[in-house]
Amino acid sequence: MINNEGQNVDLYIPRKCSATNRLIHAKDRASVQLNIGHVDANGVFTGDCTVMALSGFVRSLGDADAAVDRIWLKTFEAAGKSI
Repeated sequence: MINNEGQNVDLYIPRKCSATNRLIHAKDRASVQLNIGHVDANGVFTGDCTVMALSGFVRSLGDADAAVDRIWLKTFEAAGKSI
């Protein structure tokens, strides 16, 4: 919920799994959030990052590495860059 000043006042904002779009509930102890930093052509961190959240369900299937690969390629292509 947002107050009159435009600030978020919710106590808990649930995350969504980047691979399955399922909500990650508060008791999911196996879930992880990855912040992947962006670098320029010289390899210097630009201050931007891409956030990926993976649920415990995806990790328990052993599909986390393939999911991160798939999501990263989709994000990379959406930015208009080639590998």
